[in-house]
Amino acid sequence: MTAKILDGNWFAGQIRERVRNEVVSLQQELGITPGLAVIIVGDNPASQVYVNRKHKACGETGIHSVVIRLAEQTTQNELLQKIEELNRDGSIHGILVQLPLPAHIDEMVILQAISPAKDVDGFHPFNMGSLAAGRELLVPCTPAGIVRLLEMAGIDLEGKRAVIIGRSNIVGKPMALLLLSRNATVTVCHSRTRELAAIAREADILIAAVGKPGFVKPEMVKPGAVVIDVGINRVEGKLAGDVDFPAVREVAGAITPVPGGVGPLTISMLLANTVKAVRLLQPTAGVKAKSRVRRS
Repeated sequence: MTAKILDGNWFAGQIRERVRNEVVSLQQELGITPGLAVIIVGDNPASQVYVNRKHKACGETGIHSVVIRLAEQTTQNELLQKIEELNRDGSIHGILVQLPLPAHIDEMVILQAISPAKDVDGFHPFNMGSLAAGRELLVPCTPAGIVRLLEMAGIDLEGKRAVIIGRSNIVGKPMALLLLSRNATVTVCHSRTRELAAIAREADILIAAVGKPGFVKPEMVKPGAVVIDVGINRVEGKLAGDVDFPAVREVAGAITPVPGGVGPLTISMLLANTVKAVRLLQPTAGVKAKSRVRRS
């Protein structure tokens, strides 16, 4: 068996086309152009690359993009003041603070300072709590992108056994909530999980978000399973995922590559969240946040 490749670039392109159409609709219906502000503190090279990609993606979909570059020595209070300015700015509908931040700035304080209605990363406790309660407002972009990919690929989640390797607030925990709301049976594994390989082999859908290159080996994969690789690691100057791609591809039924898998979806869902934020901020727009009834 050779797994079907789930091309993240193709799925991301479909999402961006929908975003472009929605931007035009918002301009015509409400006279509003969605605006996204990205704040970057310091000169982290990887962060610079990510911010530039987000800025370019906004331009391609018609979203107004503002990039605010602050010096490494910017104080926490100065950053909080900038966020408050953006919270009050009616032309800005989404605010993203690029992580990681310099060591002298408390990331949680900063994330909580962003208005929940403009929190397009979906990390604010209000949005995370809403997700836990079954109400999907602004959802973290990577897990939201994975669910969108699975749905667009026609992969039914109901009743499936899903195993997530990794329990981060950014991917693992919100991913589990999204899958539960779609009636999958979910297990979250981590560094203290015993017999992890045996648990992973039970998965119909296996999601690797552990941050270790090549961690998932073929003996951890159920034949025919869908394998989603969230890992972004640099090995000898090249990007590598958390999955041993060449070997696992011979066992899985479908698999995402690295690069070209989950990464493009994350940026596309950021754009989708920015458009969604406009609707959430406009009571007259007639859009209700998606909520799902939990079943026993």
